[in-house]
Amino acid sequence: MDARGAGVPFFLHWGSDLGAASDAELARLADAIAPAVSPSSIDGQLRLSLVPLESEGWSGLPGFAGANDAGPLSPAFLLTGIEQTSGSSILVRLADETTGLELDASIGIDSHGVLECRSTVTNRAPAAFTLSRLAVTLPLPARARELLDFTGRWSHERRPQRRSLDHGSWSRQSRHGRTGHDSPFVLVAGTEGFGFRSGEAWALHVAFSGDQHLSADSHATGHALLSGGELLAPGEVRLDRGQSHRSPAVVAAWSADGLDGISARFHDRVRERHPLPVRKVIVNTWEAVYFEHAVDRLTSLAETAAAVGVERFVLDDGWMTGRTDDRRALGDWTVDPDRWPGGLHPLIDRVHALGMDFGLWVEPEMVSLDSDIARAHPDWLLRGRADRLPQPWRQQFALDLGNPDAFENILGQLTALLDEYPIAYLKWDQNRDLLGGSSLRQTRATYRLMDGLRERHPGLEIESCSSGGARVDLGVLERTDRIWVSDTNDPLERQSIQRWTGLLLPPEYLGSHLGAPTAHTTGRTSDMGLRLATAFFLSAGIEWDLGQADAADLAAIRTWIALYKDSRALLHSGRTVRADAADPAILVHGVVAPDAAIFAVVCLAAPRDAVPAPVLFPGLDPDTSYRVEVLDLGAGPRVMQDQPPPWTSSGGLVLSGRVLGAVGIAMPLLLPAQALVLRCVAV
Repeated sequence: MDARGAGVPFFLHWGSDLGAASDAELARLADAIAPAVSPSSIDGQLRLSLVPLESEGWSGLPGFAGANDAGPLSPAFLLTGIEQTSGSSILVRLADETTGLELDASIGIDSHGVLECRSTVTNRAPAAFTLSRLAVTLPLPARARELLDFTGRWSHERRPQRRSLDHGSWSRQSRHGRTGHDSPFVLVAGTEGFGFRSGEAWALHVAFSGDQHLSADSHATGHALLSGGELLAPGEVRLDRGQSHRSPAVVAAWSADGLDGISARFHDRVRERHPLPVRKVIVNTWEAVYFEHAVDRLTSLAETAAAVGVERFVLDDGWMTGRTDDRRALGDWTVDPDRWPGGLHPLIDRVHALGMDFGLWVEPEMVSLDSDIARAHPDWLLRGRADRLPQPWRQQFALDLGNPDAFENILGQLTALLDEYPIAYLKWDQNRDLLGGSSLRQTRATYRLMDGLRERHPGLEIESCSSGGARVDLGVLERTDRIWVSDTNDPLERQSIQRWTGLLLPPEYLGSHLGAPTAHTTGRTSDMGLRLATAFFLSAGIEWDLGQADAADLAAIRTWIALYKDSRALLHSGRTVRADAADPAILVHGVVAPDAAIFAVVCLAAPRDAVPAPVLFPGLDPDTSYRVEVLDLGAGPRVMQDQPPPWTSSGGLVLSGRVLGAVGIAMPLLLPAQALVLRCVAV
């Protein structure tokens, strides 16, 4: 970053490590890449500053915008100081005396190469200031000519989409009041054709669970950039004299080794900042019983789950007073005395006696009109206009947690539950877009609610669920321990959803469940082998009425859980790798540790060729030899014929990591919707 002079500093380089450099060498670098003055432009060098503004000659998206009652303001910030806040973080202080605005830009890079930027704006003027835009802006080199981001919908999240970065702006805005099923998630620019294992890539993520924006811009001036931040509604942030607003963090990473290099940096950061206990095998009751809560049936499910090795029993929606369907009782967080005459104690006692801990589903941000809390306090419902409710969504509305009385009521109800019952885990759901009210205020209040409960109950684990995968971001992950990736348990859908969610988050933070043979969300029937392999790599669980499973199914599940427990230390600490498959019908992914690795080969559909090419195993140490063997998950894949490659019937083979990564080995001819899991052990 060039901070010479009185103007706003600007980045010189974001990418490969340039090594140690003296002040004189850095000055020569800055001078060497100083641009010429272009024709029909400002009479000076046009540089992309930390906060690009019209006052600097910039005609693209500004880094900062706002107004007072007299109209829009056009600040011209000057540098007032730079503080080194840690060994790898600085605070850049900017101010404009004319408008009375100050902006502090915090910039840090951690030991994993992840850049974190956030800004604080303060109003020192007598007149109130309304902030409309505060973005983090990072430059891109000319060779970054291709974009990747994501879209999706309920139960089909994180669908990748790619395009070239031509002159103009590619802007994505989320206006759901939550991150959204169609969230752009991570915006990546890269060299042409970049993949999981090749090409340079520059990635940006907004660590925030409310409305947000991400954009990539390329200008005829020769400037290209990524930018992102919270998306502010008109009048949402109004600062009186002396008041400040702090933006959420925007995190960014560069890689010379494709998307897997981006993942490596993000994963290392997440694991260091938020380490997790061992990921217990979960049974969740939702797709097992839905709203049909009967103590005997749930106790039977718990007993069967414990017999196959489950470690945590999570009681899902339907336990509250009057909650017999999805039209009532949200907001009344008391145990139904009719269906639970002894409260939850008899079930929890049995769960504990079976050696499992207990978790409970809640949806604290939401309320049903048919509830005691809504009848007593209709003014607590979140709305854009005082005289009108927003559109109903799944027969529910949002509770205005920015209202102190509503906040304290919900905090008190949940605290009472946690005080009375030994609850180790909350599955925290959020099943609608806001469609009214302040996304910023609601998101910050939700964060305070989560933080308050964890302060009162240290050790409490929280799973972030938002009608599945509509709240997947690093902001909510600062205060939760597991992300429910999607409401679909269809393994074919989940293969892609999990592959791309793993771009940002390590596998142990992502929940994946073994569902029933026929998926609730798609109606598709899948073999046990594919269902087991799909849930195996992440934070694994079961969401199936095990009373409907036969003896063979239960034996397979018991084998799968035992292998998972034996493998989770590797799966949840190793490096995630994904092969760039020549045939999109065949996915290869794995987790690599120094002395071992586990890979999955997944055949999604009919392969392009009658005999697919040998499978490559990326990420292994080229100078180490590995024994490759097929893992028995309890149910294997179906194949085209009974003459597999010879090595599979001889107990495995030994090859170097260099050979496995460059040449690969032949696979059995998997039928569509089948998966094979293999282990590589250093010898």
